[in-house]
Order: sequence, then structure tokens, then C-alpha cells
Amino acid sequence: MICNICGEEGAKVRRVARIYGKGRDLLVIQNIPVVTCPHCGESYLEAETLHEIERIKLHRKGFAVKRPVAVVNFA
Repeated sequence: MICNICGEEGAKVRRVARIYGKGRDLLVIQNIPVVTCPHCGESYLEAETLHEIERIKLHRKGFAVKRPVAVVNFA
């Protein structure tokens, strides 16, 4: 894959979880594809991925499965 930032070949897609909102509006989206380049060190989301994240956030009640989550403060 070619990196959209530096143009070098070798960028890879990795899957991550991201957290959106806070408190009762907290939403965790898992398995988000992020492009990472070993040459320039940049990581970015493609436009299609960003649109899908916004769609998921907009329709979260239909997609989300409620699960308890442990929360710990750092320090």
C-alpha cells in the first residue's frame, strides 16, 4: 500500500479501537482500520473510514451492544 502522506510503498492497515464521547455518551468503536506508514511514521484514517465512523455514531443505538467497562485513573 502507498502512503498518502509521504508516497512511499509499505504502508499497512492495522485495526484499533477508538473512544468517542464521555460519561453516559461514551462509545467505543472496535476494529477501525488505520493506515500506518513505517517510513514517515504517520497514521491516518481514510475518508471512507471517517464517514463510516460518523454513520456509526449517528445510529449508535441500532449498532451498539452494552457492556460493562472497567475505568482506572492514571496516577
